[in-house]
Amino acid sequence: MTTDLKAVLFDFGGVFTDSPFHAFSAYATKIGATREQVTEIVFGGYVVDSDHPWHQVERGEITLENARERIMALGREQGLDVDIWEVFMAMAENGGGLRTELVDYVPRIRASGLATGIITNNVVEFRDHWRGMLPVDELFDFVIDSSEVGMRKPNPAIFELALETGGFTPGQVLFLDDYEGNVIAAQALNIRSILVDGDGAKTVADLEAVLSLL
Repeated sequence: MTTDLKAVLFDFGGVFTDSPFHAFSAYATKIGATREQVTEIVFGGYVVDSDHPWHQVERGEITLENARERIMALGREQGLDVDIWEVFMAMAENGGGLRTELVDYVPRIRASGLATGIITNNVVEFRDHWRGMLPVDELFDFVIDSSEVGMRKPNPAIFELALETGGFTPGQVLFLDDYEGNVIAAQALNIRSILVDGDGAKTVADLEAVLSLL
């Protein structure tokens, strides 16, 4: 490992947890829609940062209930009855389990002398839940939560805030995320990145492979 690497920064959902988004297919079928339609209505173009209600709630600008009402209105415009409570229930039942292999690997990263952090797009109402899934304060030096800082991935400003918070330059950081748009945004700032695609064991293997080459 080269001595210039100082930190490994992680997304949370879809990295430390299994991705629950395959649940969209069953939910979409239930309401007579396609997976793509439901994803667009609920989350907007998730690889961009816009004024979609979900993007606003992730920036902490509106409440989750307000976002729900506005997303239901977007669904009605397409003749669909889309309720995010039902979407989240389907996601909880069909994914989102903790990837313990990766959680257990983080202390090894820290033991090697590297700092660790999280950059997550999240909402205020979910904060206690996701933080309760793993010992955040023990595993990470800092957390950049979109709903706390008022900006979200893929906005370059949130990556710049993470660098400033840790006192790092872009070349000193390795970043992991399961959304390609977020990885592309980080890479545009010259932050080395891994696109997470697989379970916890595969993510650990991918991470070890990159770290051994640096």
